Amino acid sequence: MKKLVIYSLLLLFLSCSESKTKSPSETGKAVAESFFSKDESALKKHTTAEGYASLITVQNMLPDSDKDIEVEILDEVFDGELAWIKYSTTYDGKTGIFKLTKENGQWKVTNKGPREKGPF
Repeated sequence: MKKLVIYSLLLLFLSCSESKTKSPSETGKAVAESFFSKDESALKKHTTAEGYASLITVQNMLPDSDKDIEVEILDEVFDGELAWIKYSTTYDGKTGIFKLTKENGQWKVTNKGPREKGPF
């Protein structure tokens, strides 16, 4: 009986400690927010190595902004292990598109090829 209680508690702790995988929309929103707020550690966490390098290059060209940036996800499309996110921000009012791929079970923003066309 004592072993049953111990195994039950162990199973309970293991099931509760499971890490939550963010959806492509949540990941895209986190990347856009960290990009415009220049939070490089959060940006690196949610991007592939190629995506991070590309975004940092563009980010370094942007002027600093002290206003709060809001991000709205407009559309999301899945294509197997790829996802595409269309978003808009209050930074400039324009829409943007992120290409996401699964890396180690997590959705991460990556760069798209020069001739690659997304669904939007």
